[in-house]
Amino acid sequence: MLKRRTAFVTFAIVLVSALVNAQSVMPVPAQITKLSGSLVIDSSFAVSVSAGGDKNVSSAVQRFLQRLAKLTGIFSMKQTLSGETLSTLNVVCKEKSRAIPSAAEDESYTLEVGTRMAVLNAQTRFGVLRGLETFLQLVELGGNGFHVPCMTIQDQPRFAWRGLLIDACRHWMPVEVIKRNLDGMAMVKMNVLHWHLSEDQGFRVESKKFPKLHELGSDGNYYSQEQIKDVVAYAAERGIRVVPEFDMPGHTTSWFVGHPELASAPGPYEIERKWGVFDPAMDPTKETTYRFLDTFIGEMAKLFPDEYFHIGGDEVNGKQWSASAEIILFRGKNNLIDNHALQAYFNRRLLAILKKHGKKMIGWDEIFHSDLPKDIVVQSWRGQKSLAEGAKQGFQGILSHGYYLDHIKSAAFHYAVDPIDTTIANLSEGEQKKILGGEACMWAEYVSLENIDSRIWPRTAAIAERLWSLSATMNVDDMYRRLEVASRQLELVGLTHRSSYTQMLERLAGSNSIEPLKALADVVEPVKNYERGRTRQYTQLTPLNRLVDAVRPESDAAREFAAMSDDNKRELLRLWAGNHALLLPIIRQSPLLQEIEPLSKNLSDVAEIGLRLLQKNRQPFSEQEKSRLKDVLDKAATSVGALQLMVVPTIKRMFEAAQKGRE
Repeated sequence: MLKRRTAFVTFAIVLVSALVNAQSVMPVPAQITKLSGSLVIDSSFAVSVSAGGDKNVSSAVQRFLQRLAKLTGIFSMKQTLSGETLSTLNVVCKEKSRAIPSAAEDESYTLEVGTRMAVLNAQTRFGVLRGLETFLQLVELGGNGFHVPCMTIQDQPRFAWRGLLIDACRHWMPVEVIKRNLDGMAMVKMNVLHWHLSEDQGFRVESKKFPKLHELGSDGNYYSQEQIKDVVAYAAERGIRVVPEFDMPGHTTSWFVGHPELASAPGPYEIERKWGVFDPAMDPTKETTYRFLDTFIGEMAKLFPDEYFHIGGDEVNGKQWSASAEIILFRGKNNLIDNHALQAYFNRRLLAILKKHGKKMIGWDEIFHSDLPKDIVVQSWRGQKSLAEGAKQGFQGILSHGYYLDHIKSAAFHYAVDPIDTTIANLSEGEQKKILGGEACMWAEYVSLENIDSRIWPRTAAIAERLWSLSATMNVDDMYRRLEVASRQLELVGLTHRSSYTQMLERLAGSNSIEPLKALADVVEPVKNYERGRTRQYTQLTPLNRLVDAVRPESDAAREFAAMSDDNKRELLRLWAGNHALLLPIIRQSPLLQEIEPLSKNLSDVAEIGLRLLQKNRQPFSEQEKSRLKDVLDKAATSVGALQLMVVPTIKRMFEAAQKGRE
């Protein structure tokens, strides 16, 4: 239809790698044809909807218009009935979709943008949602106001399961945190919220059947059933499924505070305040355990309409089981050769309960057992090899290894991780289909409601692209270019990953200017993997209010410094060389900053080395001086206050290059 109404088709760029140099869409669509001209966005902008009376589509368009108005400052735009008036954007949804998304929705869409109008076609509401997000990302500000470049897009996801896990247990996350992250997920076309709701450190859902669970196991921080229903509906409106996780039989200390009868060893129990793998586990030999779980799961199944129910199943150390004479006797009577077999028995019993309540089982790697049916889903924290081995045996799986956000890895690191890695395993086409996708994981040992957004975003957008876009979409430099644009757009939908940075630095600096502190904070990152837990003792009650909690997981400044010309490097090095003198008075006023004094000094020291390396007609270093400078660089490479100085590797390379060159 649009092609008949537009008389231009000048040039086509079908290869996505060519297009992304001109646009900033994230995730990159499957196929785009770039055309000449643009569609003006002004006060006459109107959207017509043809959706067979599907109110959910109309609601989606209303939210789209609100965001477009916020983006452009034009508030007279409107939605009209199909055919009522000449519209700027015509949205066509071919079938009425269910209110709650399933795991097998058609999310494909086509978007055709001409100089007079645009047409968004989708089979389902979920395709409409994805196409509207693409349209919003295409809006540009030019010399004549806002516009969208003319193009045609044919798009669909590579993987059906594109999720984000949010742990609300180790640190409590209120509803507003969940909702704003759902908005971020929708923007980058993610479609599963994996809500981690029970853990040793907290049980976070109201149970009317067993009120002691939340009354005694949550410190008063839990979601009411009405709040759960509200979040599920909010997510569904954005095309996002909500999969609850109630971890069992391990990671269950908070269950046992109110119900010690479920445990494999007598109580009393208290909410666990530390992090790690703990001994308490459900008793899998008692029929009362399964009667309890039957009632509990029946109650939760009504709150969470998704077809999948996550049982956790990870990190059961078996110590309580091995110490119980009754459990050992039960194992012998039932020919269960070890605790892994005992957990498989528990999972089989649990599976029957889930099926009774219309649910499919999903759990971590540890639930994998040949006795379980092939329709379970295994979530792999162990990696692509484990995932591939499951697929070869006919099991469905999703990948989280390589997507752990709490490991504080770079966006480039996550971007390089693919659920289907052909260098690890050669899977047939049918086996590849068993791999449903992946999930980014935000475990909450070291996050609070103040900084959780900065730990999730914008890096999760890179993971979202890996799960949506073609596997050939691999240009890291272009990913970072588009990630910066996406980061600004994510803040516009309500996330705080950028604004919280300044606020936290201002608190640390007190009444002083934050500029010297920011100069240091911009070039440091928190230590990686599980190193932070080795730097000091943490509990659930430890305040997360230090510089390590404020800084971003990835230093854009350090990455950009590495790619700069010598002249630009020299300008920054001068700034850093003098920064310690400016920051030192602020540090000495604040108990929270005193630990970073050596870090600040290290930045100035390595900056001085960098400046010396860039001096013209510099005299060669003596062997003694080389040794001294190497010691300074090595010292600066060590962490201080659980922070790493990220410009050190670049200056080390400059130092090594100088030695190989004229010296």
